[in-house]
Amino acid sequence: MSVRRGIQTIMRAIRVNKFGGPDVLQLESNVPIPKAKETEILIKVSAVGVNPVDTYKRAGTYSVLPELPYVPGSDTAGVVEEVGTAVKKFQKGDRVCTVFKNSGAYAEYTVCDEKFACYLPDNLTFDQGAGIGTPFFTAYRSIFQRAGAKPGETILVHGASGGVGTACVQIAKAHGMRVLGTAGSEAGLELVKKLGADAVFNHREEGYTDKIKAATKDDGVDVILEMLSNVNLQKDLEMIKLHGRIVNIGARGTVEINPRLTLSKECTVTGVALGNSSEGDWKEMCSAIEAWMKHGWVNPKVGKTYPLDKASLAHEEIIKTTSARGNIILKP
Repeated sequence: MSVRRGIQTIMRAIRVNKFGGPDVLQLESNVPIPKAKETEILIKVSAVGVNPVDTYKRAGTYSVLPELPYVPGSDTAGVVEEVGTAVKKFQKGDRVCTVFKNSGAYAEYTVCDEKFACYLPDNLTFDQGAGIGTPFFTAYRSIFQRAGAKPGETILVHGASGGVGTACVQIAKAHGMRVLGTAGSEAGLELVKKLGADAVFNHREEGYTDKIKAATKDDGVDVILEMLSNVNLQKDLEMIKLHGRIVNIGARGTVEINPRLTLSKECTVTGVALGNSSEGDWKEMCSAIEAWMKHGWVNPKVGKTYPLDKASLAHEEIIKTTSARGNIILKP
């Protein structure tokens, strides 16, 4: 097999040649290994994080779509193989995790601009590292940069047992907030409880929102982090406190709400998208998350793990599951 500076020149990767269902995720064995440009690092991938946004892009329904054909995914963990001529932060052999790559993660090798990579400390496995990117950066941006949440406030993570939800619970709890979390199964509720949530609620139970209101003595919650707004936004408006903030993290359709609730409560409903982050936002997020990983309290929860050639099953799982429990990981 031909090599380039000590590494092979072709790799296994999942490629999408047309937008569609999970079946368009095809494993190919002769994909050229990408070359690191000036500010990029080439990574030998050990684990890949699967996120809902990956499925929206694959289906062709996302607002910004990659050019076909493409290799899906943004979140990886692995070891640096090569560095570009202008890279300052990393060197060959460093353990890293990535976030916000437009594509290219579902492969044995990937490239990433160094500003979208973080050092991965030895106390975290590569599988855990693959669950850092989109989940923890989205959680940070939602809690601090969009909601402006503060210690002492009550925060509801509406859908707390998935990748982003578990990250939200950990970050909010570590920063002095009272955390309420919901999940759709006993296993999910137990996971959220173990992560430190002050109270948990089954969002499949009739009347669960009344229990949440009761837990706040009917004052409502200061901040709601919403994972499925097309189902829950009206409920959020009913539960939010006067001058509260609702952050829309995920949506899979439209929803009908009573806008009068925004008047009486003077609440804010906002969205979050990592792609809108400024260079300063990225530096802030990366610095904070690297420090948290180094200090040892960041604990990405690994749910199910699939081999690379079962990427289609991973996509079905992340969309169809009724009981999320941590991150879904692919192993190249």
